[in-house]
Amino acid sequence: MTTKRDLILATAAFALLAAVPAVAETWPTRPITFIVPFPAGGGTDAFARPLAAQLDQQLGQRIIIENRGGAGGTVGASAASKAKPDGYTFFVGAAHHAIAPALYPKLDYNIQTDFIPIAVIAQPPQVIVVHPGKVQAKTVAELVDFARKNPEKLNYASAGNGTTHHLAGELFQISTKTKMTHVPYRGAGPALQDTVAGQVDLLFDGLGSSAAQIQSGALRALAVAAPTRSEAVPDVPTAKEAGLEGFEVSTWYALWAPKGTPPEIVTKMRDEVQKTLKTPAIEAAWKKNGSPMPTLTGEDFGKFVTAEVERWGKVVKEAQVKLE
Repeated sequence: MTTKRDLILATAAFALLAAVPAVAETWPTRPITFIVPFPAGGGTDAFARPLAAQLDQQLGQRIIIENRGGAGGTVGASAASKAKPDGYTFFVGAAHHAIAPALYPKLDYNIQTDFIPIAVIAQPPQVIVVHPGKVQAKTVAELVDFARKNPEKLNYASAGNGTTHHLAGELFQISTKTKMTHVPYRGAGPALQDTVAGQVDLLFDGLGSSAAQIQSGALRALAVAAPTRSEAVPDVPTAKEAGLEGFEVSTWYALWAPKGTPPEIVTKMRDEVQKTLKTPAIEAAWKKNGSPMPTLTGEDFGKFVTAEVERWGKVVKEAQVKLE
């Protein structure tokens, strides 16, 4: 016999089930925040801001970029992991966040379990750039020769301890048997600015943030850390062509949602991002910044992150990288 209580519970359950698809249908109804864990002007910004601008048009709501730099991107990641999972906060992280677990044993978040992978948004290779007025070397061989004869005289900037910029510099020193001084910054933007200004000698940077400076002549590129040359800087040799075997490093950037974000919203954002990456404006911007169009999304992206955490953990151990 059906009681009044049973009817109330059944009605409530039906209402709850009916409301689930409505979440994705009505979302978003207000601005969305993208937490970028580095200061403005770096490689993350170079891809996050054009992506956000295109998503503005598609979603009909403004995407607000909130830069929270510090500790190799872990400060912003920590904040994003604790954000309310209501579909109005997302995290734009990078390869650095797959390195962080090996360098920061006391992180208060887990990049693999506290976030839902949306998609990789860009994969630009690293590039070795020098200040043309401070460094006379025009090739990698000349740079290595000078560095060997002058240990620790050259200094290189990075986006912070534990970033791909930092580890690329460490790997360079190991493979070339050289010793340089590491100067960590709070993001790729400040590191790039000081390299252009001549405050530091060189930088292992993501091509996305330094392409314009290379094209303008403000920086001299010696090699691209990729298996093939980049269309953004076609005259710059690959690391292998320049005499560096096995020196391949990319600074990938990606979008995550905090754990607990409704699956309907996650799916819709993933679909919108893929749609955005196929627009002519984004394709042109990515080509200019030296990034091939990425294809990793969802579970495949999650597996990629797991593999990257393992890969960089081994590199950190083998290179005996320690926080300064």
